Amino acid sequence: MKITSIALAILLVSTTIRAQKPSARLLTPDNHTLVLIDFQSQMAFATTSIPNVELRSNVALVAGGSKIFNVPAIITTVGRARTGPVFDEITQFYPEAKTSTINRTSMNAWEDVNAYKAITGTGKKKLVFAGLWTEVCIVDPVLSAIADGYDVYFIADACGGVSTEAHTRAVERMLQAGAQPMTAIQYVLELQRDWSRTSTSGAVNALMEKYGGVYGIGLIYENMLLNSKQ
Repeated sequence: MKITSIALAILLVSTTIRAQKPSARLLTPDNHTLVLIDFQSQMAFATTSIPNVELRSNVALVAGGSKIFNVPAIITTVGRARTGPVFDEITQFYPEAKTSTINRTSMNAWEDVNAYKAITGTGKKKLVFAGLWTEVCIVDPVLSAIADGYDVYFIADACGGVSTEAHTRAVERMLQAGAQPMTAIQYVLELQRDWSRTSTSGAVNALMEKYGGVYGIGLIYENMLLNSKQ
């Protein structure tokens, strides 16, 4: 069948439009709420599924990224007087969390009235969870939010369990229920999406240089090379 030049032009235009439309499953700065759960000293002491240094860097990436992109962030703790302060990696971006968080007695934040109201009160249908421990304080609200019709994500390397087995089984359980896994770097870069968005690209690069591990080292090296040529 012969295709006319007009038909070909229409086909190319329609294909281009479709190619430029991102998936609705991708996160954007304004389509989700971030929920940070129980990043506290005592909870970290028993976390063995991920090295604490790596965990803290990943938490800094998530908290810092959410701050750069003005994502609504809910910070909740459990038995704060007993389980200790919130990680510095969070309070450096959210200093109010040094003295004030949504404190719970319930292990499941979804069952706590104040936490539930704060999370659902943002009006976002996508929720992103990170916290300690994966097998209790993450899996419980993730399954509960999915049951209530929310589109749920969790940042796997910004979560940790009391053992690798505990973390892995919790991740499997959330996946089976339909939750979508991410990593900390993936979370931040998915929000940036395009380096031409210069209002945030500089801050994202600085965040990655400080907390992005080998990726951050690569950025530092790249900047050194670029500056040496100027």
